[in-house]
Amino acid sequence: MSEQTLPTIKPAAIRGAFWMIGAIVAFSTMAVAGREILNELDTFELMLYRSIVGLLIVVPVALATGSLREVNTDQLPLQILRNLFHFTGQNLWFLALTLIPLAQVFAIEFTSPIWVLLFSPLLLGERLTRGRAIAACFGFIGILVVTRPTVETINIGIIAAALSAICFAMTNVLTRKLTRSQSITCIMVYLTATQTVFGLIGAGYDGHITIPSMAYVPAIFLVGLCGLVAHFCLTRALSIAPAPTVMPIDFARLPLIALIGFLFYDEGIDIYVFYGAAIIFTANYINLLRESRENTGQ
Repeated sequence: MSEQTLPTIKPAAIRGAFWMIGAIVAFSTMAVAGREILNELDTFELMLYRSIVGLLIVVPVALATGSLREVNTDQLPLQILRNLFHFTGQNLWFLALTLIPLAQVFAIEFTSPIWVLLFSPLLLGERLTRGRAIAACFGFIGILVVTRPTVETINIGIIAAALSAICFAMTNVLTRKLTRSQSITCIMVYLTATQTVFGLIGAGYDGHITIPSMAYVPAIFLVGLCGLVAHFCLTRALSIAPAPTVMPIDFARLPLIALIGFLFYDEGIDIYVFYGAAIIFTANYINLLRESRENTGQ
C-alpha cells in the first residue's frame, strides 16, 4: 500500500502570504482611520493631509536610497492623468465609507480587476479574450448580488463605491503603462506630489481648509502611512509569489472589515454581500489562473 505524500508549501508562497496579510491589515486600518477622520474633515482635506504625509515619507526614503534621481518628466502628462484617477477614486472611496457599510464598500471594490479587463484592450492594446469577457460577466453578476439595485436601495454611497472601483481600475491600467518606462520611485513621488496639489485645490476651492485637531493627527498620519504600506506589501507579495497563490488571501479583507463594522459601528452582516463578493472573487481568480497558465505555457 503506497503512502500518499501531502503537497509541500513553497517558502515563497509563505512569504508572499505574510506580505498579503500586511496589505490586508494596512487597507483595513486605513478604512477605519479614514472613517474616523471624516467626522472632522471632508474627503478633499483628508486627501490633502494624507498626500502630505506620503510625500514626507517617500521623498526622504528616495533620497536615502539614491533613487530620487530616477524622477523625470518623460511621462508627465500620463503621470498626472494616472494620479487624477487615483485621487478621484480615493475621494469617492472615503466618501462611500461614511455612507454605506464597510463590508459593502470592500465588496464593490473587488470589482476593480473586472474593469481592468475591459479597459486594457483600449489603453494597452491587449486582447479581450472570451475568458476575460466571461470573467467580466460574472463580475457584474456579483455586483448585482452585492447591491441588489432597486429604486430604494441605490444610493450615493453605492454609486460612489462603484465609481471608485472604476477609477482604481483606470489607475492600475495606467500604472502598468507607466511601469514600461518609469521606476516605482518616480511613480510614487509623482503620486504624492500631484495629489498634494489636487488636495490643496479641492480642499481650498471655498477659501477654507480645516486644520485638524490634535486628536486626529495620529489618525491622519496612520492613513498616509497605511496607504503606502498597503501598496508596498501588495507589490512585494506579487513579486515573491504568483498572483493566483497570494491574491485569494486578499478575500480575507471582507470578513475582517465586516467584523470590524459589526463590533465598532453596529453594522449588520449582510450575507448577500458575501455571496456577491464570492462570485466577483471567483471570476477574478479564474481569470488569474488562466492568464498564469498562458504565461507559463501550460
